[in-house]
Amino acid sequence: MKTKGSQRFSKRQFLRLGIASLGVAAAGISPFRSLAKKLTDMNAGTPSPPAGPGKYSKESLYYVLTPKGVKCQLCPNQCVLKEGQEGLCHNHVAYDEKIYSIAYGNPCSVHIDPIEKKPLFHYLPSAESFSIATAGCTLACLNCQNWEISQVSPKTTKNVEMFPAQVVQEAAANGCKTIAYTYSEPLSFYEYTYDTAKLARARGIKNLLISNGYINEKPLRELAKYIDAANINLKSFTEDIYAKLNGGSLEPIQRTLKILKEEGVWLEITNLIVPNWTDKMDVIKEMCEWLVASGFAGYPLHFSRFFPLYKLTSIPYTPLSTLEQAREIARKAGINYVYIGNVPGTDYENTYCPKCKKMLVERRGFTVTANNIKNSNCGFCGTRINGVWG
Repeated sequence: MKTKGSQRFSKRQFLRLGIASLGVAAAGISPFRSLAKKLTDMNAGTPSPPAGPGKYSKESLYYVLTPKGVKCQLCPNQCVLKEGQEGLCHNHVAYDEKIYSIAYGNPCSVHIDPIEKKPLFHYLPSAESFSIATAGCTLACLNCQNWEISQVSPKTTKNVEMFPAQVVQEAAANGCKTIAYTYSEPLSFYEYTYDTAKLARARGIKNLLISNGYINEKPLRELAKYIDAANINLKSFTEDIYAKLNGGSLEPIQRTLKILKEEGVWLEITNLIVPNWTDKMDVIKEMCEWLVASGFAGYPLHFSRFFPLYKLTSIPYTPLSTLEQAREIARKAGINYVYIGNVPGTDYENTYCPKCKKMLVERRGFTVTANNIKNSNCGFCGTRINGVWG
């Protein structure tokens, strides 16, 4: 399917095109504005031909040549690649004793979302976020909600051409205050994320990292210079579950959280509670106590309901009572802002003052319906409310 530069779409036509071709769930997606007429060939072809890197490739900044092959140093997977072989993330490939990203300027998902969808509840409420993703991920979660794009290569997805400067231009043209690197795993398309974030910073657009946090320290600290806010998915709190459920390990995520805090990035943390996997209350208690001891008591924690997806379709969704129990454990541990996500129609997505307990921000779905925070303080008792509110 191709579109000419002069062609315009009706709202209905464009929504159908975006949902059918860009490969993410339709819930909460906002229609494009100026972007609609600029879509190029959705079947972008093979970004990197077998002979070597191509148009949608960029040399990685983090690799070393070893006697066994080229070793990627971007994330803890530490893949050692032979000529033409791709890493576990599906979008870093070895060519001519170098490693290239083949996920550069070829996103498979581009949408405009409310920032609350990320979720980021304490950062620029109601801001629109220009959201992009390429195929690939550094982990292999059995319960992945976007597995159609996260567990495959950019060579197999339907992509749109959009290099970093174009991303920033489209965000600005659509009135978006933020750009979110999201949906799959932005650390797996690191080079694209990094270059886009640098240009966005220069343009005054904020950068949001929605990530699993699975990255080595050096590339993380370099990227953090240009990231304004992040939601890190702390998937469990045992090495055993991280290995069996997610194909990774816990320690690098703990390090990522600490580094982002050190670098001044606003942080929110998500913990998806998967029945029979991550619903043990003693482990949740240990996680919350570690967060408080590590200086994260003032950062929001989002407990999220699991829905049967990908390779865990036989497991039921998370009971609300389990999520409520986890929330109470977190509050007793000393975490000031605790939310429950993926449960429509409850009050658990509202923000309450940790001192006077009055409701400050009311949310319905991804919409803010009331905001009683004044100059970053509670509008009732004056208590400072952590976050970036304006």
